[in-house]
Amino acid sequence: MAKKIKKVVTIGGGTGSFMLLSGLKNYPIELSAIVSMADDGGSTGILRDELGVLPPGDVRQCLAALSGASDIMRTLMTYRFEEGGLKGHNFGNLLLSALEKITGNFSAGVTEAAKILNIKGEVIPVADKEVNLFIELKNGKLIKGENEVRHNFEIKKAGIKKSFLKPIVKANKKAVQKILEADLIVIGPGDYYGSIMPNFLVQGISEALRNTKAVVVFNCNLVNRKGQTDNFTLDDYANLVNEQIGKERIDFVTFNTKEPGKNLIKKYEEESMLVDFGEEKDQKRTYRIIKTDLLSDKKVRYSKADAIAATRAFIRHDSEKLARVLMVILELGKYEGIINEIV
Repeated sequence: MAKKIKKVVTIGGGTGSFMLLSGLKNYPIELSAIVSMADDGGSTGILRDELGVLPPGDVRQCLAALSGASDIMRTLMTYRFEEGGLKGHNFGNLLLSALEKITGNFSAGVTEAAKILNIKGEVIPVADKEVNLFIELKNGKLIKGENEVRHNFEIKKAGIKKSFLKPIVKANKKAVQKILEADLIVIGPGDYYGSIMPNFLVQGISEALRNTKAVVVFNCNLVNRKGQTDNFTLDDYANLVNEQIGKERIDFVTFNTKEPGKNLIKKYEEESMLVDFGEEKDQKRTYRIIKTDLLSDKKVRYSKADAIAATRAFIRHDSEKLARVLMVILELGKYEGIINEIV
């Protein structure tokens, strides 16, 4: 009898999803990446405004991560023009925007790009329609757009009254189906307000997460963002995710234990700080925590033409380390049963 292939679904966006998928694609699993559609910064924002297309940036990163094509093709998908009229634009973003125009539908364009790149798995936009992220603060200020959210430094101080998408959109039916059928669902890592939360605001996603029988893992961020998640602990992040889902749904949280080098910490100290573990023993936790070294030691470089490079992460998870931990979690139930019988 053939062994059943486990189904793994990731939810997120940005460089966090790129890193995560780069590691997971090396395992014999059925992999589906659900991607936020709220991005409106940099090249993506310009293409949204000028061409009226859906945001290609986060989807492009996932496609590049899962690509089984040649090295030059993967490099092409992440290439950013550094001069001329296309300065700042990413080739992969232009390709996806062109495919949307040709096919008449963004999801259809993503499907064609997946064929070109020979990806392992599937990349699924969380919604098929254009959306904008809004956060209303308790002081009355309204923040519009993921890019503006990223650059706002008073979210923590003022407090959030409510967050919403406009227009209200229903989830991609395929995204809902994949969540309900999954064996393992992996949320994050990534900028909470910009890349993770917008997925939960799409109608149908939180409901599917409440109803799925999958094991749910949240990858805790490595650093907090100044003005937004200052002094957040692991529990603060996990509680926010559970609150957004509407149920204490997280089963496991991964937490990095290795500190970055002093130079990197110094580089970050004005903008953010490392996420604290919090209380060692918290009886209120409904999830289990896996503490281990998940830190990448690779130096991160961004193109000089990247208009938002200053906001991107330099302290990152290691894709291979994180993927190994997630594969252990995927099989943990089976082995724990054996261990209990032996004991």
